[in-house]
Amino acid sequence: MATILLVVIYLVFIGLGLPDSVFGTAWPAIYPEFNVPVSYANFVTVIISCGTVISSLASARVIHRFGTAVVTMVSTAMTAVALLGFSLSGSMGWLCLFALPLGLGAGAIDAALNNYIALHYKAAHMNFIACFYGIGITASPFLMSLILGEQNNWRGGYRAVFFIQLAVTLLTILSLPLWGKRRQSAVQEEDASSHSVPLRKLLRMPSLCFACLTFVGSCAIEFTCNTWGSTFLVQAKGMSVDHAAQLITFYYVGMTLGRFLAGVLSTKVTGWRMIRIGQAIILAAIVILLLPLPMAFSAAALFLIGLGNGPLFPNLAYLTPQNFGTELSQSAMGVQMAAANLGILFMPPLFGFLAQLFGLSLFPIYLLGLFLLMACSTTCLIRRLKKEGRYKI
Repeated sequence: MATILLVVIYLVFIGLGLPDSVFGTAWPAIYPEFNVPVSYANFVTVIISCGTVISSLASARVIHRFGTAVVTMVSTAMTAVALLGFSLSGSMGWLCLFALPLGLGAGAIDAALNNYIALHYKAAHMNFIACFYGIGITASPFLMSLILGEQNNWRGGYRAVFFIQLAVTLLTILSLPLWGKRRQSAVQEEDASSHSVPLRKLLRMPSLCFACLTFVGSCAIEFTCNTWGSTFLVQAKGMSVDHAAQLITFYYVGMTLGRFLAGVLSTKVTGWRMIRIGQAIILAAIVILLLPLPMAFSAAALFLIGLGNGPLFPNLAYLTPQNFGTELSQSAMGVQMAAANLGILFMPPLFGFLAQLFGLSLFPIYLLGLFLLMACSTTCLIRRLKKEGRYKI
């Protein structure tokens, strides 16, 4: 039963990735139809991110009351309804309205299932579910682009993604009995981990604050490269638009490969060693970007950033029960997911503002600043955990 349930969780993570990238693909077709400026996309993305932060922070309380199974089912259903709502929307107001349940559902799933995997499965699975998330985040824009290319119908693309998410929702409903067949000790462990702790108390924990800053740095690097990597190759390195669009795919390949390799090596390499190795690879890649090397080296550097950064999020998440104890793990996980989404929300737009003032050549310097934030926070976190006797290399 545990294996079947794990398969369901893998599929849920595909569903979690589906909505995260489809909006960006559809927006060029949406804003002319609604007769709004292209910048109005920010309203939708900010609402989604705020919903994700809110549900992440509330996850421990909600899971303690309803359980991981019900929260996963309801949250997946919320994202499915939101996708259907997007496909039926006739104005920006409706898009913004449906953006809220999309963010609330995604944040709850992320916090609930990351903690569940950390408590009940091996580290390899945390990396592999991150790979499955990558499948979802890659599949939805591909599907949307196919439908846009053949029919120029973004609503049809959203409906196609909705039907996939609906199938995942039905699967979570059918899997409800599986959650109840786990060992009683596992149930008690989950109940203890989902105990709600006041946010003020959590934020007074220096180790958790350092962990949050590490998540902020890692996710900010990921989404800054995601948002601005192609533009950097065009404007700062002189590549053509189509060539840059092709080469940026190596960044996503690197991230997926990094998570897959981390899963394979998890029985031989500990989570903390994986994190340090990943950070070393990121630093080497940023140095390559800073040097005046041919364009091909820039593409290789972006691949290496994806390769090094890919394993950081799942391994940091997996270490949460070890770092803070099972009784605090769900509350700590929720705060960490909220911090990660705040980094995603604010850091890429901040670079856009700075790039407008100083140019796209600032890109590797900005990444270096984010790396230093992440690396220093990791070092401080490890020192705190050593004092508390929780650090295990």
